[in-house]
Amino acid sequence: MALRLLLDSADPSAWAEWLPSGLFRGVTTNPTLLRRAAQPCNLEHLAGLTARALELGVQELHLQAWGTDLLACGRALAKLAPGRIWVKLPVTRAGAAAAGALIAEGCPITFTACYEPAQVLLASALGADYIAPYLGRISDQGRDGHAELTRMQRIVETLNREDPDGPAAAPLRLLVASLRSPSDLARLAAEGLDTFTISPAIAEALFAVEPTLAAAAQFERDAAGT
Repeated sequence: MALRLLLDSADPSAWAEWLPSGLFRGVTTNPTLLRRAAQPCNLEHLAGLTARALELGVQELHLQAWGTDLLACGRALAKLAPGRIWVKLPVTRAGAAAAGALIAEGCPITFTACYEPAQVLLASALGADYIAPYLGRISDQGRDGHAELTRMQRIVETLNREDPDGPAAAPLRLLVASLRSPSDLARLAAEGLDTFTISPAIAEALFAVEPTLAAAAQFERDAAGT
């Protein structure tokens, strides 16, 4: 599968800065990111944010459902831009119940807050498009986050493998979240992971390679004959 990058931000100014670059397929958000960006977490405001994201050309906008009725909230979010909204749900019993109903209605789903390899099985069984493991937060627990995500990827590859005697399984993808540095991207990509949501800070860091910047500056000086 081809590389997919999504921008992990609820800040429309960050969207306007990075989405025109062509690097990002879309945007992922959640109530925590909305709070940090001083963006209200309500349907009316999310409708406006959705319109802005569509203006900037997103193919996918991942919005997280909240509240006591995740199904109703998920349905309302999906209606903001059918076919462009992925409803995010936590890997809980309530989240799974809402996901099952939404998937049956044709709504694409991203499971979030994944910490354990076994949770990948739940996402696959329900037919979700994505499940988002939290690399940095897994490592914060004293575990080897890279090894855990590599294990999850092997599970995904096995579950997605085409059955020679039947149709292919749903193409579940790991959507790696909670990355802390560009080196996390490279290390996991070498293990076959190909879908990441990264913060604007990580995006900036990908271009902040000092030898590359120095070489580019030297090219300009040489072109000017100075």
